[in-house]
Amino acid sequence: MTDIQAKSLPMSLKGRDVLGAARTGSGKTLSFLIPVLEILHRRKWGPQDGLGALVISPTRELAIQIFDVLCAIGGYHSFSAGLVIGGKNLKDERDRLSRMNILVATPGRLLQHLDQTVGFECDNLQILVLDEADRILDMGFSKSLNAIVGHLPKERQTLLFSATQTDSVQQLARLSLRDPVFVGVTEDGVEGSGVTPKNLEQHYAVCPLDRKLDALFGFIKTHLQSKALVFMSSCKQVRFVFETFCKLHPGIPLMHLHGKQKQTKRLDIFQKFASSKHAFLFATDVAARGLDFPAVDWVLQLDAPEDADTYVHRVGRTARYERKGQSLLFLCPSEEEGMVAALKDKGIVIQPIKIKESKLASLENSLQKFAFEEPDIKYLAQRAFISYVKSVYLQKDKSIFQLDKLPLDAYAAALGLPGAPKVKFIDQAMAKKRKNESRQAQLAAAQADVEADSVESGSGSESDDERQDITTVGRSTEANAQDTKATPSVRTKYDRMFERKNQGILSEHYAKLIDHEDNDVDQDDDFITLKRADHDLPGDEARPTQQSTLLNKVDHEDISQRKLKIGQSKRAMLKYKSGGTKLVFDDEGGAHPLYEMQDDTAFQQEAGGDVIGAGKLYADQVRTKMRDEDVLDKQEARDKKKEKKRKRKAQEQEAQGAGATVLAPDADDDGYISPDFGSLLSDADDDDSPVYRPNKKAKPRPNAPEASKRLLVEDEETIALKMLRGEV
Repeated sequence: MTDIQAKSLPMSLKGRDVLGAARTGSGKTLSFLIPVLEILHRRKWGPQDGLGALVISPTRELAIQIFDVLCAIGGYHSFSAGLVIGGKNLKDERDRLSRMNILVATPGRLLQHLDQTVGFECDNLQILVLDEADRILDMGFSKSLNAIVGHLPKERQTLLFSATQTDSVQQLARLSLRDPVFVGVTEDGVEGSGVTPKNLEQHYAVCPLDRKLDALFGFIKTHLQSKALVFMSSCKQVRFVFETFCKLHPGIPLMHLHGKQKQTKRLDIFQKFASSKHAFLFATDVAARGLDFPAVDWVLQLDAPEDADTYVHRVGRTARYERKGQSLLFLCPSEEEGMVAALKDKGIVIQPIKIKESKLASLENSLQKFAFEEPDIKYLAQRAFISYVKSVYLQKDKSIFQLDKLPLDAYAAALGLPGAPKVKFIDQAMAKKRKNESRQAQLAAAQADVEADSVESGSGSESDDERQDITTVGRSTEANAQDTKATPSVRTKYDRMFERKNQGILSEHYAKLIDHEDNDVDQDDDFITLKRADHDLPGDEARPTQQSTLLNKVDHEDISQRKLKIGQSKRAMLKYKSGGTKLVFDDEGGAHPLYEMQDDTAFQQEAGGDVIGAGKLYADQVRTKMRDEDVLDKQEARDKKKEKKRKRKAQEQEAQGAGATVLAPDADDDGYISPDFGSLLSDADDDDSPVYRPNKKAKPRPNAPEASKRLLVEDEETIALKMLRGEV
């Protein structure tokens, strides 16, 4: 029997509320399962009594583990036990809930059943157990847990166990515990000491951010006969490292476990790693609480934990009960001082070690190759980068997690990316910081100018007008300072809109050139006014101008994002470019302008001195050429006109029809021949031939009167009658 069991079991069996804290792997699960079974057995609890004990766990894997232990030790009891976790069939769970005596559940699914399942009541609940309650609050289940406690009866016994105790857990104890008994582990006579296992060797190594994956892969290659658990800060990192390391074939089974997986897959991986002798499991903090993986040799923390409590729970996955274990924490140079101090305040002494350069692998080229060949790997690398940066940005302890000191560009290259992905919240923070710095610099520059002008005015070298200008500038500076101090703490979006600064390329230069006090100065006496100073002169192309020097000094970061996008758009920049010039290429490939002026001397030599005669000869050649082309154009126009007329006549003839065709009788015929009236419509019925539709407004032809049509019909009838008689 362990220390926590020996101290908590007597109090629990007496019916007292217990708040217990003990290091990981000390047997806390049996400390609350044994009282649950014993108390229900003493009270002769049966199926008709309903739910008697409720155990709430923060994670699904821990709930499954508690349920397995309950089934193992409660096999000789007649109680019905059930497991309610997310990812399972809700309908099947509803059918069984009414018959449960002991229920192990996660907060979210339990609250769903309390609100939706008909017949599921907890009015007769005897014992409530909260395992790892501090983590339940950290994971955002505080509202769900408070709602669950509201559904439960007040007359009950409550047992709360955790490896670490925080203020939030004490607040929860005030809500759900009645006169609780605090039970802790005693080591060397000091209550609460020894939060980590005795047999655990704890080390940390300082490693740059861009070399962490190299160090991890080198560790795997040198520990092929070990069973290790590797913790990372986000699901995307876990998946990226798992996918890329599997392609590198380290020679040992690799697995990954995170909260975005389906429940069936998470359970399979959990059971597979628990039964493996040699394997590496990449996981998030979903595996940091309560899970009992047998015979884990190493716990590696690739990313620093958020606080000392998380560190305690992570390293608690090894050195369980009486076994030995080792842990290694990778820290960036900027994280070393703060993390070591936080662990020291918790009473944890961790020893530094140095990684040999020969043990570090070089994965950058391999990861670049994977990202180039497979877009999915590149996408995972981008998401892993963003998720890691986001996790560091959201950490509360800024003395440990300092985002501005991390080499993000080198880290992106170490992941195989061509450049660092754009992170929105970092850009916003940097823009805000840059904006504040520019305002402070402008205010300091204005104050320095005022002080310098005041010193010069004291020497008596300025005129009255200059003294007046200095006084005006000083007043405006003081007024701006007063306005800044008088700015209300609550600023609306309209205030921010009016305070917005122009971010053009020449905005600062323009502000320096413009004298805003010109309206107050009488300029009638100024006969000559200087408009431009030090502008370009016709023989000074080699001397750089003030404007070009200023443009070279303009920082790329001072340009707004809209200006940068416009500058990258080829279509938008076309209006700033000159128009193209047409060129003609000769037979040798030389480029010449479309219209090129010939040299006068060469032209006179070519014409033999007779320039007028050469002009007349050129005019005659052009006239002859135009005359020949005119003849060809006229002939082409006549041909087109004839073709158009021919097509129109053909269409008119087709519309009028060609008349009936008379066929001679065959020798074997009996003398009766039926006229073929269907031949008149054969052209219209043919699908392949085009259909001509005459214009409705077209007038009848004058050469086809009605009388001639009637005569034609009579002649056809006469011919048909003769054919019937055999006279033809």
